[in-house]
Amino acid sequence: MVVASHADAAAAGATILREGGNAVDAAVATAFALAVVDPSQTGLGAGGGMVVWHRATRRADALDFYARTGADADWARVDTASMRRPINGRAAGIPGAVAGLLEAHGKWGRLPRAQVMAPAIALARDGFIVSPLLARTAESARAKLTADSAAASLFLPGGQALRPGERLVQSQLAQTLEAIARDGRAAFYDGVLAERAVAKMRSLGSPVTVEDFRGYPVAMKRPLCTPWMGYTLLAAAPPLGGATTLEALNLLAASHAAQLGSPTTQGAAAVQLVGAMRVAGSDVGQYRGDPTVYAVPARGLTSPAFATKRASAIGALDSSGTVTAGDPWADDAAAPEGACATLDGWGASALGRDRVAAPRQPRSGGDDEAAASNTTHFSVVDGDRNAVSMTFTVGVLFGSGIYVNGYFLNSGGSNFDNSTRGPNRYASSTISPAIILRGHDVRMVVGAAGSQYIPTSTTQVAYRHLALGEDPWTAIASPRLQPAQGRTVEVEAGFAPSVYEALRAKGYYPLSRVGDIMFGGVHAVAVVKGKLVGVADPRRDGAAVGY
Repeated sequence: MVVASHADAAAAGATILREGGNAVDAAVATAFALAVVDPSQTGLGAGGGMVVWHRATRRADALDFYARTGADADWARVDTASMRRPINGRAAGIPGAVAGLLEAHGKWGRLPRAQVMAPAIALARDGFIVSPLLARTAESARAKLTADSAAASLFLPGGQALRPGERLVQSQLAQTLEAIARDGRAAFYDGVLAERAVAKMRSLGSPVTVEDFRGYPVAMKRPLCTPWMGYTLLAAAPPLGGATTLEALNLLAASHAAQLGSPTTQGAAAVQLVGAMRVAGSDVGQYRGDPTVYAVPARGLTSPAFATKRASAIGALDSSGTVTAGDPWADDAAAPEGACATLDGWGASALGRDRVAAPRQPRSGGDDEAAASNTTHFSVVDGDRNAVSMTFTVGVLFGSGIYVNGYFLNSGGSNFDNSTRGPNRYASSTISPAIILRGHDVRMVVGAAGSQYIPTSTTQVAYRHLALGEDPWTAIASPRLQPAQGRTVEVEAGFAPSVYEALRAKGYYPLSRVGDIMFGGVHAVAVVKGKLVGVADPRRDGAAVGY
């Protein structure tokens, strides 16, 4: 089963499974296909993260290939003038998606690289049918696309945004994909393609060098791991955002929230859900930055023991809109519990309290990840029950707007704040691909797109399906809640009136939101009674393809 944000990409991964590939082969095929058909959300210029479950060896792995800064000290400088331009060279980090995909395929893939990339190459060379999502985002990003004539000719032909049903052919992207299929990593990170990308980035203000491209490192990591309600949760480690999802789920378990019923109809349940997400967001939000540079006690934040201590904070929340963060350091130093003791999950922080990043400064000029960021997520399970959960992104729509070699460069460089910015470090992100096990068997592969909506959407879907017993479709299609600034809670249509009443009684300001691409795009595979159930979020244009 493959579930992705575009039917052609899901079909590409399923084709590779039928041809004898494993979950990693299918994931690589799906990702490269998404780089063709979902360019406003992702692409070859993207960054991301992946969690992999190897059923036969009972091992989990995580790869971080998010946007990264280069070696020049100038990466630490803030250029507010550049931030005001439609295309911002300094917003782009060094892209890691190609390196990460090829690293995963080289380590764990079964089929030849050219075979797994063939579907993507065909989609770029022969074209694909434009989806409603791409048509909408091309119109939304008109100013950015217009600023580059090559991008405008493809996505705004004749000055008009692409329309659903039209065919989009990307010949230059096909050539770039063919070079990667033929020559591997070197084709993208060295030689003429890298030189061309670096030259364009530098012309727009970036301090990037060809050496930065050539030396981009994929970070092989242990995933975050925590026991939860008889399951084992695995998620992306810092500086990616898996900790927020895992702490929120642990808080819901520690506070016995499931006894309150469905948050769709029960006001007390909705208030408890919002509280858990607020507390988790506050706790995890205290610790930011590349964990090789800054202290991030993620093992403590995601431990059940810490959640037990913090559960009372949910009920103590008041209407001030502020949450006092907890202290996870003792739990970070404690040994892992349950299955996580044998799965070798993410370890204790190697840095102490004195290396925590300074408090985040107020946003100015787009310095942080923009609220309008978008992303794509997909989930894969193969016949041997190996699994891949992967999220990757160009950041805001069409990334930095830098278009070269047939792809857009990410805007991940804007994810640094003034306290975490600097050379040779990975940007922080909310992306949180996750795999949930029952014993040694995959029970759910899940993740989301949608910037700050990613951890909350993933939390709500996993909680609804596994704690409340909702079927996978209901868990994903049900309306969602989103804690926002201060006392505001964004509420999708579909909740009972009693939910709004309960939120108001708690001091919140419910803000009605229409379900759209920003309210999280969850693509998941669940294993129910031995059968694979794939669900694509109706908020996007995705599909589940399996056999």
